[in-house]
Amino acid sequence: MKMLVSIGQGYGLRVQLHQLAYFVAVAETKHFTRAAARVHVAQPSLSAQIRALETELGSPLFNRARGNITLTAAGEALLPLARKILADADLARREVQELTDLRRGTVRIGATPSLCTGMLPEVLRLFRQRYPGIRLIVEEGGSRDLVGELAVGALDLALIILPLQGNDPALATAPLLREDLVVISSPDGPPPVRGARMAVEDLRDRPLVMFRRGYDLRDFTVGACRASGFEPTFAIEGGEMDAVCGFVMAGLGIAVIPSMVAFRQPLRTTPFAAPGLHRTIGLAHRRDVEPPRAARELRATLVDFVVNAAAADMLPPGVRPAPGVTDVARPKTQPSATGPTVPTSPPAGPTDQTPYPFDR
Repeated sequence: MKMLVSIGQGYGLRVQLHQLAYFVAVAETKHFTRAAARVHVAQPSLSAQIRALETELGSPLFNRARGNITLTAAGEALLPLARKILADADLARREVQELTDLRRGTVRIGATPSLCTGMLPEVLRLFRQRYPGIRLIVEEGGSRDLVGELAVGALDLALIILPLQGNDPALATAPLLREDLVVISSPDGPPPVRGARMAVEDLRDRPLVMFRRGYDLRDFTVGACRASGFEPTFAIEGGEMDAVCGFVMAGLGIAVIPSMVAFRQPLRTTPFAAPGLHRTIGLAHRRDVEPPRAARELRATLVDFVVNAAAADMLPPGVRPAPGVTDVARPKTQPSATGPTVPTSPPAGPTDQTPYPFDR
């Protein structure tokens, strides 16, 4: 928002938010008609506003050729700024709409598929009990997709796998959990190895049930095999988490999955021998924009959930808090609507007799 104000005051420009939204839509769809459909306006109106924006800025933003819309150098320079302005404006609107006692508001959180079926449901249950008026929007996807959604302001928070590929400086990340990866196999077939544990080398020439492309676990498993000097053999590939577990149950092969998911499945689980395979689950948000109040409360709920579950020895097997998890920011105290100062983070104790029932 400050940037938009500086444009208007410092240079006498009259750039409007809807013009920037139309510009971003055309830049992302590379098509005026599809962009108009995305922002729900008539195509002639969108084109007129784009021309007005170009006139105001004194430079064409698009190279217009039949069937080929590309950004000019000026358009390339404007695109990241426009996205940030729109994200800031949306954040300001949502912050103003949220009441200080959190009776309403919206939190948009992304998570990988294994977390959507593992830890997240219980965390959202606890959050919903405390803030029933907050609308929750969950985006399920791979870490790379979620990072992209965070970057353009489509998410407030995301549970992703660390470290980030490319170490994106626009995102702030904090470790939350460290989780073992294990091998699952059908209980009706022979175990994958004779012993209680197996090495990555034992995956050589074994039929693997593999996740679809873009899945973090696919990249991790393939990378571990290559680091051990071999290419994995796929018996079947392309599934999501539930499909992979189903294919393994049917005896089509074995698979490497998170222990958080494995312990809830009626499958044989075989851990890796030391040092094993592990992954770090982290919480991410945009560095240049403070998450809205409701998102900060959800972040505090996530952290307290992990800390309390670990203290009660109720984290799933192979899952433990990441070093430094207690350093993740919590909201400060804030006056309530009735006057006294009350803590805004969740209470330290459980909310019922089984506060962290992963195995529901």
